[in-house]
Amino acid sequence: MSLKKGLIQVYTGDGKGKTTAALGLALRAAGHGFKVYIIQFMKGWPHYGELKAVEFLPGVTLRQFGGPHFVDRNNPSAEDIRMAREALQEARRAMLSGEYDIVILDEINVALDFGLIPLEEVIALLEEKPEGVELVLTGRNAHPEIIRRAHLVTEMKEVKHPYREGISARKGIEF
Repeated sequence: MSLKKGLIQVYTGDGKGKTTAALGLALRAAGHGFKVYIIQFMKGWPHYGELKAVEFLPGVTLRQFGGPHFVDRNNPSAEDIRMAREALQEARRAMLSGEYDIVILDEINVALDFGLIPLEEVIALLEEKPEGVELVLTGRNAHPEIIRRAHLVTEMKEVKHPYREGISARKGIEF
């Protein structure tokens, strides 16, 4: 199974559901026999539910490039920058390898917004995308140049969120 025409999708906005939408796409694609590679920028916490779930999805690979901490937007560590750049290199390798139909770059928009990776390199990645690869970029604050180059852009808008009522993130729902 392979895609004849792969597109560029962006899931952005301040609302919940960007990663969840991308994972739903991976689930659907796996059901049709597509090969999916999910690269998570800025995530290294070992308790995300998707880490366990992908073990049950044939043809889906997930790799994290981040530490088990939040990145300081105003003062990212050299290690945070190194891991984000390594993730971008891995994204390029995977996208050009011919092994995957869909490559999901989870939280790449945030890594770009935090200055961990250069815009020019992300644009170069988009321009190198092979015809038969679907490329999905998630994360809030998508850069206007990324939005301009995408075929599909979905903005998740927060209308109401349980955090505002003091309800913490719940295992299996938010992580």
